[in-house]
Amino acid sequence: MGAFLDKPKMEKENEVGCGNGLRFALCSMQGWRVEMEDAHTAVIGLPFGLKDWSFFAVYDGHAGSKVAKYCAKNLLDEITSNKEFKGCDKPGPTFQPTEDNVKMGLRTGFLNIDKKMRDILTRENDKSGSTAVGTIISPKHIFFANCGDSRALLSRKGTVCFSTEDHKPSKQNEKNRIEKAGGTVMIQRVNGSLAVSRALGDYEYKSNFGMGSTEQLVSPEPDIKVIPRQPDDEFIVLACDGIWDVMSNEEVCRFIRSRLELTDNLKEVCNMVVDTCLCKGSRDNMSIIIVTLENAPKVSQQALSKEAELDQALEAKTKEIMDSFGERVGIDLVMHVMTTTDIEGLPPGGGIQAKKSTIEAIVNRLNSDQKQDEEASDDAW
Repeated sequence: MGAFLDKPKMEKENEVGCGNGLRFALCSMQGWRVEMEDAHTAVIGLPFGLKDWSFFAVYDGHAGSKVAKYCAKNLLDEITSNKEFKGCDKPGPTFQPTEDNVKMGLRTGFLNIDKKMRDILTRENDKSGSTAVGTIISPKHIFFANCGDSRALLSRKGTVCFSTEDHKPSKQNEKNRIEKAGGTVMIQRVNGSLAVSRALGDYEYKSNFGMGSTEQLVSPEPDIKVIPRQPDDEFIVLACDGIWDVMSNEEVCRFIRSRLELTDNLKEVCNMVVDTCLCKGSRDNMSIIIVTLENAPKVSQQALSKEAELDQALEAKTKEIMDSFGERVGIDLVMHVMTTTDIEGLPPGGGIQAKKSTIEAIVNRLNSDQKQDEEASDDAW
């Protein structure tokens, strides 16, 4: 279930890029966990001449990071190099996979990499596993593949038009497979231990050799969804459960839309999501990739003005709270009071937690001013 640190590690790993009419950014943070077990992949331009195709994925490791890191390095190759994806042994120079090619190639890629890793990890007695959620974006379609409880969503016309479904042991179809394979679901976990019912790795849950790979206690088979691209597509989000544990699909969608109206710095938006989730109480590693599409929200002067008004209101309220205590107070006390206060104009989906850094800067400045006033008063004596 994982061990925790005394305080969170808030250093962030970021990656940004653009191409094929897309922009993407990643933020990954260890948080409260003792180890960082997440990994990711972001590739603009795929092999075999598919230069206008792209691939993004997030991997959430558990019991170690080896499976997540191996998948981040090798899963795309397993998908694009198999015969089902290519449709033949040697695709020609004008090769364009069909929808069925991609769907079959994704499934085969997941199953193949799980099979190949088995020998490597078994020799090393490594018991790690990883969820995986990824998307292939072609000029005409968006393909989603999900194995585990990391999640992806697509925002279109300001709403969540699609999201993947988490693979949890308590879901009836997952529970049926687990019990048929000789396992049980206790405290919503496989055999009372593993919180996901599908994952790559986790070979101690894949030891019923009389059954196929997709019939085991834990299955490596992804769910796959194909969505035709539309001009009003806004953005795609891929994230591990450290994000979804504290924010719903709709909250993440609304929050990202509102931040994109304030800045075109996509890395900054990713960082805001992660910091907000930490403030909301996420105790897990956190990784998120945001990919913006044709109709992503643009910076709005009206939104900037409203945010400036909010910051002014927060400063006035912070000063009021600090004055009421009559002494220098810290950010934790101010935030506690703020959460019980009705404040208009807070970031949709993020709430007061999304403004913690702003409030902390105000608290530090006011405390510094108070200290200088006290020192000046002492000098006067």
